[in-house]
Amino acid sequence: MLTFQECTLLKLEKTFALQQVRNHSVLQDWLSATADISKRERGNLLDLRELLIDNVDDWNEQELALHFIGPLFAFVNFSTKYFNAFAERTLTGTVDGIEMLGRPDGMIASGRRAPEIQYFCFQEYKQEKDAQGDPAAQALAAMLVAQALNKREMPVYGCYVRGRNWFFMVLQGKQFCISQNYSSTKDEVFDIFRIFKALKQKLIEMSQQ
Repeated sequence: MLTFQECTLLKLEKTFALQQVRNHSVLQDWLSATADISKRERGNLLDLRELLIDNVDDWNEQELALHFIGPLFAFVNFSTKYFNAFAERTLTGTVDGIEMLGRPDGMIASGRRAPEIQYFCFQEYKQEKDAQGDPAAQALAAMLVAQALNKREMPVYGCYVRGRNWFFMVLQGKQFCISQNYSSTKDEVFDIFRIFKALKQKLIEMSQQ
């Protein structure tokens, strides 16, 4: 069994013949998608950003999730009739004959009481300083399991965080792509929020197919 925690990008690439690409049309379409941000949402984001600026260098992972990441996700509101947001749920599956197991910090999946089809994996609320493990690899490992469990051929979306820096990911087939960082202590916080609102709309469309 391969656990998410022991994964590195190198190990995943060699084990599953994955290829990291610099550009991917699915990722670019996602990152460039438009979404309206209301005046109230902008005010909420500015308040969150100020709180983050004052504390990001001192918060541990749980505090970062409680005070910043959780509220941001709540403003997007991924609880719909098509899917829901889940946290710390066990995710297991067989990828190319290898059983994999982990507990992503968050995921968006169909199902109301328990995750069924995973669309998005959010892994590792890591501090910028003294972080343990490889959050990009752990996110990718969760995405590989989600891909294996999903019977339809569709991209799997993901994201990981290191303190103020957010990185977005897609996995399609054997190719994966990771964005450049978006800083949540800058005006890029509005881009982060827009990207998640666009993801919500994409997942609604995917779940209706």
